Amino acid sequence: MQEKTFASLRLCEKQNLSSLRETKTRKSMKQKPDFKKLTLNKWKLKWFFLRKMPLGFISGMRVVAFDDEKAAVSIPYNYITQNPFRSVYFAAQSMAAELSSGVIAINEVMKGTVPVSMLVLNMDAQFTKKARSKVVFTCNNVKEIKQAVHKAIETGEGQTVTVTTTGVDSEGDIVSVFHFTWTFKTKSSNK
Repeated sequence: MQEKTFASLRLCEKQNLSSLRETKTRKSMKQKPDFKKLTLNKWKLKWFFLRKMPLGFISGMRVVAFDDEKAAVSIPYNYITQNPFRSVYFAAQSMAAELSSGVIAINEVMKGTVPVSMLVLNMDAQFTKKARSKVVFTCNNVKEIKQAVHKAIETGEGQTVTVTTTGVDSEGDIVSVFHFTWTFKTKSSNK
């Protein structure tokens, strides 16, 4: 009789251990957050800005479009973003322009199978008109950024890509054009 009791206790212990291992495995296989969904949700984006990019929160930047073709970020003309000449300060424009390509890069890096570091290596800008209203910066280089991130992961070597983002005001006029050179490198190869 005692042997049956001990055998059933051992069986229960094995089942509990097995259940515990499955729970740990499920937790370690936790799904990565979908950054694209986060950027398109007004409240989640505000929380992200508040935690990771406070200037984005304070300035009123918004991700207004993000799909497989492009990403677009808007920045308003307001007290926080203005310069003494009654237009959007170039640094505020730079921040929104960088984010229009940055959301694409962050999304691809977060979907990757290994950790990847990303950094803006170079920036070039041309300003063609005073920005006196909300400006929307659009980057259409989704495919190029994806390829650079995937190649960095596949080869383990650093990759660079230059992308263009164009700022258009509420009248439909181009106010600035930015070129950003991004670098991507797997963190294991950073040593």
